[in-house]
Amino acid sequence: MKISDVNAMTPDVFVQTFGGLYEHSPWVAEGALAARPFAGAEAMLATFSAVVRDAGEEAQLALVRAHPELGHRAGIDPDLTAESASEQASAGLDRLTPAEYERFKTLNAAYGTAFSMPFVICVRKVAAPGQVAKTVIMDEMERRLGGTPEAELNEALSQIDAIAGLRLKDLVTS
Repeated sequence: MKISDVNAMTPDVFVQTFGGLYEHSPWVAEGALAARPFAGAEAMLATFSAVVRDAGEEAQLALVRAHPELGHRAGIDPDLTAESASEQASAGLDRLTPAEYERFKTLNAAYGTAFSMPFVICVRKVAAPGQVAKTVIMDEMERRLGGTPEAELNEALSQIDAIAGLRLKDLVTS
């Protein structure tokens, strides 16, 4: 769809259409409504991001916690959205070996203990050509375990913006 179509949507249709850009958090789309009309998809994404950044730490943490852990076995997470399932599959996270699954399980537990939130990364942007995405993700999880809670919250929000940007690009052409 075009940005003119987005700007012409009723509030209910807008929230229904874009409420899933930020995982299980339609409040972000609701908060962006007043900024319409958007000049383009980039301006729309910037508005959504500003809604999140202005929401305060409690709402930000709730947004991060709405994201699934990476590398779960298929069928384990009933709240996994179709978008998240597809994104994880694109990185091979639906086809882990038993050893990879155990490594993800261990890293997810350590990360959750350290930061009280799941590890979030834009899996569609993670690997350069020739790299194995799931390996890059696990290595990044290990690296980020050394971060501070504040730095990790900021990084998670940046990664969520990247995820939302790709999801928006899938929906809006200009």
